[in-house]
Amino acid sequence: MSFTLQLVFTALLAAASVCTADDDDGGQHWALLVAGSNTYSNYRHQADICHAYHIISKNGIPDERIIVMMYDDIAHSPDNPYPGNIINEPNGTNVYPGVLKDYTKEEVTPDIFIKVLTGDAEGVEATLGRPGKVIKSGPNDRIFVNFADHGGPGILAFPSDLLHVVDFHDAIRKMHKKKMYKQLVFYVEACESGSMFYNFTKPMSEMNVYATTAANRSESSFACYFDDDRGTFLGDYYSVNWMQDSDQENLKRETLEEQFKLVKKETLKSHVMEFGNMDISKLPVGDFQGTLDSSPLRFVPRRTAPNPGLDAVPSEDVPIEILYRKIAKAEGVEREQLKDKLHKLLQRKDATEDFFKKVSSTFFDKAWYEHFLYKPVEFTDYRCYRESLSLIMNLCPAMNLTQNDFALRKLRVLANICEENVAPETMWRAISKVISEADICIN
Repeated sequence: MSFTLQLVFTALLAAASVCTADDDDGGQHWALLVAGSNTYSNYRHQADICHAYHIISKNGIPDERIIVMMYDDIAHSPDNPYPGNIINEPNGTNVYPGVLKDYTKEEVTPDIFIKVLTGDAEGVEATLGRPGKVIKSGPNDRIFVNFADHGGPGILAFPSDLLHVVDFHDAIRKMHKKKMYKQLVFYVEACESGSMFYNFTKPMSEMNVYATTAANRSESSFACYFDDDRGTFLGDYYSVNWMQDSDQENLKRETLEEQFKLVKKETLKSHVMEFGNMDISKLPVGDFQGTLDSSPLRFVPRRTAPNPGLDAVPSEDVPIEILYRKIAKAEGVEREQLKDKLHKLLQRKDATEDFFKKVSSTFFDKAWYEHFLYKPVEFTDYRCYRESLSLIMNLCPAMNLTQNDFALRKLRVLANICEENVAPETMWRAISKVISEADICIN
């Protein structure tokens, strides 16, 4: 090799070492970012994930080790008055340009998520008929997973299917068995997201897994930053708080524990939780979100951004709140059309609740419905609950269970009935009968 080529080669190696956030022991950083919803009313989930992408990208995790799953129907939606533009806070930077789109539209499923997470490239290609990026990490690597969407007891929602907690735990166990990581960290934005890790803390600790969630196992997460021009919420309370912190802090110095405590303190309307191996929480945030800031793009620091708690609303109330706000500023025919949409949405909400009340009344007195609705779930036999959800999705597609937060908030009723020594087959017959008569399923 000539002296000139040697200089070029040395320069390239130096540039590679400067522009990545790898560890001194050769371990690499990987990230999987997932927005599990679609439709413009769920704008905030894709906005969260686009923002998260820029944080880890500008901090040195290269695109070949970042995987993004999002439906990608927001930036160019007819409802978006600013085509190609997505923001995550008021007057914020456009976070859409440059974002990877590894899996979009119908490819955003629990099955693909599990395959990507566990490094199953052959499974992805067999399912999609094309090659797809998966995590190809090893025993010295660190993995960061950020998920933003709807959730329920023991589930995370995708556009047309549900990720069940038992499958999620099996995937983590598989990753550990394959020695895919040194440490694995999850940040989960979803209602009842704590239910995905509750009672799994000991195995998580043993497998070097740490997680924080937007909510505990029995409460909603919250949307925030309503934008009048865009007619939707721009972000989620928990997600906005951790990302605004990551935007301004030195991630080589701030620990996961410090970020968790700050986000828990600032997220006032839900209980931000942590689970798993607490030794990992002592590590710098940069070990998972990247340690290098080489990008000229900077986001608005938390200290100058509006307080996200000022207009935060529970996730299930977002569609109604959006319509109320639109009606308040509309006039004439448009106002009447919006009021009609609101009326139909409220009818749908009532019909959804009536469905779950009828299932409950098949087995118990009326008062038990409220008891089951608010009682935290202790899963012992997950099969009854899982098949109950499958029945609803297959026999009552009009409920749109995966994206109907009214319904997702009622699933604790089904889960608790399943845990009351009701025979699974009896439960499923009752659900089928209610479906055959329920307005929300037949109208």
